[in-house]
Amino acid sequence: MVLFHCWLYTFPGYPRSSAPPWLDGLMFGRLAVVFFLVLSGFSLAISPARHGWGSGGVARFLRRRAWRILPPYGAALVMSLIISWFVVPASHSGPPTGLSILVYGLLAQDVITAPTPNGAFWSIGVEAELYLLFPLLLFVRRRWGAAALVACVTLPVIARGLMAVDASPLEGANRLAPHLAPVFAAGMVGAGIVVASDRVRRLPWGWFAVLAAAPVLVLGVVRGAVWTVNHSFWVDLAVAPAMTMLIAAVATGRPAVLVRLLTARPFMSLGSFSYSLYLIHLPIVMVVIRRVAPHFVAPGLPTFGFTLIVGLPISVLGAWLFARIFEVPFKGNRSWKSMTALYRSRWAGRNARDLRRR
Repeated sequence: MVLFHCWLYTFPGYPRSSAPPWLDGLMFGRLAVVFFLVLSGFSLAISPARHGWGSGGVARFLRRRAWRILPPYGAALVMSLIISWFVVPASHSGPPTGLSILVYGLLAQDVITAPTPNGAFWSIGVEAELYLLFPLLLFVRRRWGAAALVACVTLPVIARGLMAVDASPLEGANRLAPHLAPVFAAGMVGAGIVVASDRVRRLPWGWFAVLAAAPVLVLGVVRGAVWTVNHSFWVDLAVAPAMTMLIAAVATGRPAVLVRLLTARPFMSLGSFSYSLYLIHLPIVMVVIRRVAPHFVAPGLPTFGFTLIVGLPISVLGAWLFARIFEVPFKGNRSWKSMTALYRSRWAGRNARDLRRR
């Protein structure tokens, strides 16, 4: 996603970009969000799948999700507002307004349109809506099975797409949660593979993923990148099964080469603060492209290279630092009480060491 935004804001005209054709692969950054939603549904459903598809309590689930997601998001929202107001606007619609603060503060950006402080925040609103829907999806899965779950969320979306004769259902800037609910549900269905019988777990899910992805890839190559992007409504739905089976394959330990790669220290380290990277990278990238790069390089490909050399490392380093402050403490503690107790014990231990040194 970081590379996609470096490409997107360097070369205008998306999807008919002015970028060199050999960079067309970066046009599909949206698929990273689709993959994240599949992975999110998969990860959240693993524990319920092991316990009869029970939610473990709706209030408890929502509280834990809010504790995990909201503190870094709130900090990133403040940072994005400051940058958008005083350095570079986040969109052509102008700087954020009071309505923006209200809408984005309440995670209502998928429902209400307002000038954005951060173009990457649209998916956080979608994710929040899917969290609210998750207990109901679990109920459907528990009561009627995986096929009913997929049908309940997918058939209305397909009907909506078929009725959109004159415009793409994705032309609007919001109300994408219903469209992406099948993607999230696909991940939930995939979680059932991990807790299934050994015979099911041993199936070649990696090869199934390749076979499922092949028609989508072939169609994209034949029709071209621009056509594929303009039909992302259908592409999202078509590629979700392949993504689900790929995640299931990795979760069941195959292919071994890919598992070893993903569990290598650099990838594990990056994954530990990937949420923070998603939250704050875009304002940094836009500052580099629109405020810093013009002083040093020409527009186009030189700016893209400059952004990769300067903006990408700053984004990664900044996200690591941001995560240490606003994400890691909330991942390691389940409440303000436990967090306060932890820091009090650390403070007391530090004072004791200082006294001993004296």
